[in-house]
Amino acid sequence: MDEAKRRRLEKAGFRIGTVAEFLGLTPEQSELIEIKLVLTDALRKQREVSGFSQAELADKIGSSQSRIAKMEAGDPHVSLDLMTRALLAAGMTRHELASVIAGQEACSPAAAVERPAQPTSKSVTRQKATKKRVRKPQTAGI
Repeated sequence: MDEAKRRRLEKAGFRIGTVAEFLGLTPEQSELIEIKLVLTDALRKQREVSGFSQAELADKIGSSQSRIAKMEAGDPHVSLDLMTRALLAAGMTRHELASVIAGQEACSPAAAVERPAQPTSKSVTRQKATKKRVRKPQTAGI
């Protein structure tokens, strides 16, 4: 924010500060939020670089696609444990994970190698099962 705008807002009675000040966060709470934000971003990037869909990554960690979507969206109810498991399953090493937490961007060199374009047997089975679903005709209740 430029200085002139800041002075105008303060003159009008507005207080200028940080989000942490506004919410009354402790330094530890603020740092935890920052860590979760960088892990969220790293998860999406790592998953994409590794070539996994959200559903495939969910299968690898025994979770659901919607939970992966929540992780990538920064849902505050997602545990750091699950986030860490997902990052490791997507190909990130613990050293790369430490770099991300420290504020240095990292993506697994192994993940940079593209996966085959052909779908896995699970995704083929899933696609076939989806295509075979036929809506049952509705019958009038008597």
